[in-house]
Amino acid sequence: IRVSYSTASPESSGSTERGRVLPTTEWTNIETTRMTLSSDEYAALDATSLADLVREGRVSALELVEEAVTRIEADNDTLNAVITPMYEQAREQALTPNVDAPFAGVPFLMKDYCAEVAGVPFTEASAFLRDYVPNEDSELYRRFCRAGLITIGKTNLPEFALGVTTEPRLFGPSRNPWDVSRTTGGSSGGAGAAVAARIVPMAHGNDVGGSIRIPAACCGLVGLKPSRGRCSVAPHYGDLLSGFFVEHALTRSVRDCATLLDAIAGPAVGDPYHAPLPLNPFIDEVGRDPGQLHIAFSDKTPFGEEVHSDCVGAVREAAALLESLGHVVEEVQPTYDAERLWHGFTSLLACGAAWAMADWARRTGREPGPDDFEPFVWAFAERGRSLNGADYLLAMQDVQREARVLSAFFEGHDLMLTSTLGKPPVELGTLVYRGDPFELRRRTAEFSPYTYVSNATGQPAISLPLFWNEQNLPVGIQLVARYADEALLFRVSAQLEMACPWSHRVPSLDDG
Repeated sequence: IRVSYSTASPESSGSTERGRVLPTTEWTNIETTRMTLSSDEYAALDATSLADLVREGRVSALELVEEAVTRIEADNDTLNAVITPMYEQAREQALTPNVDAPFAGVPFLMKDYCAEVAGVPFTEASAFLRDYVPNEDSELYRRFCRAGLITIGKTNLPEFALGVTTEPRLFGPSRNPWDVSRTTGGSSGGAGAAVAARIVPMAHGNDVGGSIRIPAACCGLVGLKPSRGRCSVAPHYGDLLSGFFVEHALTRSVRDCATLLDAIAGPAVGDPYHAPLPLNPFIDEVGRDPGQLHIAFSDKTPFGEEVHSDCVGAVREAAALLESLGHVVEEVQPTYDAERLWHGFTSLLACGAAWAMADWARRTGREPGPDDFEPFVWAFAERGRSLNGADYLLAMQDVQREARVLSAFFEGHDLMLTSTLGKPPVELGTLVYRGDPFELRRRTAEFSPYTYVSNATGQPAISLPLFWNEQNLPVGIQLVARYADEALLFRVSAQLEMACPWSHRVPSLDDG
């Protein structure tokens, strides 16, 4: 493979304090002249480019799978990103890749949460499910397979995906490739570590309060939370928490993000509702002129509090960049009852934890007890069990009331810009349970003050890796659009990716 690189970026060669720097790949300019794919070439290419090589017969799907497996074997002791290998199944699938699919033969990882794979252990990082093996594929996994992706394993997460850091008792912590003393974020933290370390070009994630965007920001990746009802959670569920929960992935390029959403979006038979179908394929929006947009931004949290200076700097640089691209940028944020929204959302999450235990008790025929779960998860579920049906519906009413106010803000603004997080990735062990689940939730909200809001409103939101701080840690920025307008997010994100490319940045698994 001979890859043509852009030389526009001053960081297109050399090294940084904590990261190797690869040349910036021009994703659309690949000239194939030989069959052998080097490790650095694999690392430099996104999923779309790798699939193109498989389709052209320049590289085999089995070669890509073996490269990904080699990378797991080399780096997973450090990262602890992959918890369940699926190597033999992947090798068998790689012998007959679907060359007509958008991601023909591309190695992939599944998060070990919600989406099940028949015959493969499924734990949700909980000792309660240590011996559970599903007998049915989820609809999402079927769609990943139809897209040509070859799953080589499953990734780490906090127990029951409850947390903004991936440090489960069952599997131990995942570590950030940019500094292995730091968190990967959560709950899709294993996926974030694996994609950032170039084990695979993208990996499955899901998001009920930021669980795709948080690890995207911590690990320097693209992370989209689609609109409510965009992707099916069949066959076991109609929706989860009235659509707060959504499925997608963490990627390295905007075009991979868009193409994958095309592959997995749309209702399954019997879904209770679905997002409006897009006017065009999402991939067609990448590179399309977004026009002049009215963009709001803020460097304060919804509670009016300060965020870390690195996050302030990232937001203000992003606002200036968007203004230089011709957009109208205004420092303003929506006015709503942030305390009511946060309390209602937290109560609903607690009910979700209680429901998850009850659901798995019914499915497994086992009665859960406190020794089966981590103390925070058990305590949070106990809070959920203390609420009755009326309490749940009142909390949902409060959240939906504030969601209306938030959504009205977007009648006068095309996008809302914030940092994705309130701080750069913190050290492992920082966000640990100290005996009060709501005290941990408060500290969680300081670290991730923005992401849950768009879960509550159902709006699409994306985290982009536009900036790195002086410690060479990623600092993500978040853009939120109107409900069902992922198309606009893809247009603007591609514009930003072109103006401020990130594909050349590669971590070196430094221990800090």
